[in-house]
Amino acid sequence: MKNKLFLLAFLISGSIFAQQATVKEAFLEKWENSKNYLIAVAEAMPEKQYNFKPTEREMSFQEQLLHIKGNMDWLSTTYFSDKEFDRSEKASPTTKAEVIELLNTGFDHTLEIISASSEEDLATTVEFFAGPKSKLQILNLLLDHVTHHRGQLIVYLNLNEIKPPRYVGW
Repeated sequence: MKNKLFLLAFLISGSIFAQQATVKEAFLEKWENSKNYLIAVAEAMPEKQYNFKPTEREMSFQEQLLHIKGNMDWLSTTYFSDKEFDRSEKASPTTKAEVIELLNTGFDHTLEIISASSEEDLATTVEFFAGPKSKLQILNLLLDHVTHHRGQLIVYLNLNEIKPPRYVGW
């Protein structure tokens, strides 16, 4: 009887685990939600306020958005593709619509690159300026960096008395 209960518990736990997403699948779902939330934040700020910055030492709203886009391009290209990242390729959008289109393209390009990576590849160690890191750590950095700067952008909205969009999580 004890063996049958153990086997039943094992089979149940196996089916529960089988329903869980892989690390990559979880990232891709979160990445899509992160994109939607950041685009909503970018859309909330009026175009005339895209040059707003709380202090001189900080990036403007638009510069923050372009910084996020540049970082996702750098990390995804450098650590998840065989292409070399070209730092000299910097976009110079002149309108809010162009900035939002660049963000959409950047998120989609990163999603495409990560989708093509294998789950096993996430355990690979790469050289990073802060020391050796696993590709899983680079995935976490991708999300964390967007979250960090998006939080700043929400403060920018609040300082302009603009209600931020409702939070989009998992």
